[in-house]
Amino acid sequence: MEQTVEEKLKALYELQTIHTKIDRIRQVRGELPMEVADLEDDVAGLETRIQKIKAELDDLEDDIVTRKNLIKDSQANIKKYETQLNEVKNNREYDAISKEIEIQGLDIQVSEKKIREFGFEIATKTQVYEKALADLEARKSDLDAKKEELGTITSETQKEESELTAQAETATKGIDGRLLIAYNRLRKNAKNGLAVVTIQRDSCSGCFNQIPPQRQSDIRQRKKIIVCEHCGRILVDEQMAMEAETA
Repeated sequence: MEQTVEEKLKALYELQTIHTKIDRIRQVRGELPMEVADLEDDVAGLETRIQKIKAELDDLEDDIVTRKNLIKDSQANIKKYETQLNEVKNNREYDAISKEIEIQGLDIQVSEKKIREFGFEIATKTQVYEKALADLEARKSDLDAKKEELGTITSETQKEESELTAQAETATKGIDGRLLIAYNRLRKNAKNGLAVVTIQRDSCSGCFNQIPPQRQSDIRQRKKIIVCEHCGRILVDEQMAMEAETA
């Protein structure tokens, strides 16, 4: 059986009332879910950064070990060449061995310079690493606190929200498809989630613009669905709101 306009308006207002209650519950949570998500991203980002810095520090330590080993090799070669100097038979051999000793000495200087550079880089990166660790601990602490706060609020309101969501699903079934699409679009576009509003003090309670007396009269007759000329919300009369509250 085809619904009357009045029945359609009552169904829409009932659905709006349920959705408004759900919205209020979610407002209590405020920005907490978003804050939790942001902190989780921060923690993950810091953990990745810390792993990267740790790998770089390990590589630098390995580079220092490598350079120290090269220095030992060069020192051993110098000793070997110095021994050979005592056994040379001519100036050409002496000059060749002396050149090798000089090369090994230069290699030692290069390695020592590199070790100092690596040491400076390790000191700098260690500061960054320690700050990142401190930041991670702070973020984790904030995350735990926010999760606990969100968990408390959620547990307090979860049952009520579940019941209201079930009521909204039931109420939705009694509304014409095209009308429901329009309702959902209005709700999505409205900052306060209000798609169906009442007349209050001769004005739309959604945007507070005045409604002409004749239009108010048409709304009270409930013969057709009328929307606010300014915000596009569906309008119902005050009496319908009172009837819904006492039902």
